[in-house]
Amino acid sequence: MRTDTASQSSPRPRERFGRYEQRYDTPGQKIRWGIAHILSTYNNTIITVTDVTGTETLARSSGGQMVTSDRLESSPTAALGAAKKVAELLREKGINGLYIKVRARGGNNISKSTGPGAQAAIRALSREGFRIGRIEEVTPEPHNGCRMKGGRRGRRV
Repeated sequence: MRTDTASQSSPRPRERFGRYEQRYDTPGQKIRWGIAHILSTYNNTIITVTDVTGTETLARSSGGQMVTSDRLESSPTAALGAAKKVAELLREKGINGLYIKVRARGGNNISKSTGPGAQAAIRALSREGFRIGRIEEVTPEPHNGCRMKGGRRGRRV
């Protein structure tokens, strides 16, 4: 039995945007991608969403906008609220897929581990119905650039 390969459905068309690509899930639906930059420290969680080129900011929010007390800015609850606010703004602009870049404070003498709000923000964005494409960790790593303070013999206590 011979099957005609031309009658089978062709693979979904793809458009390339750098290393990100535009995909079509169903024939009528087009996924519009954005990049969610999540800066999660022990003091705050800031969520900024840009277009795929990274030049235009589409939505932004932080944990400090969600709570009244300073000590609760980095909490998972505040990050959840910030992610919901961002999701609402993105739906108005037609974005339905996200690439996520998670960043901690990083640098020379600073913690390179993310705060408590990073995972909560990612979970909230996926629960809001966004397609998650890729999750990257983009914490800056020092390459012995600046000299540490304390002098030649270090800090003497």
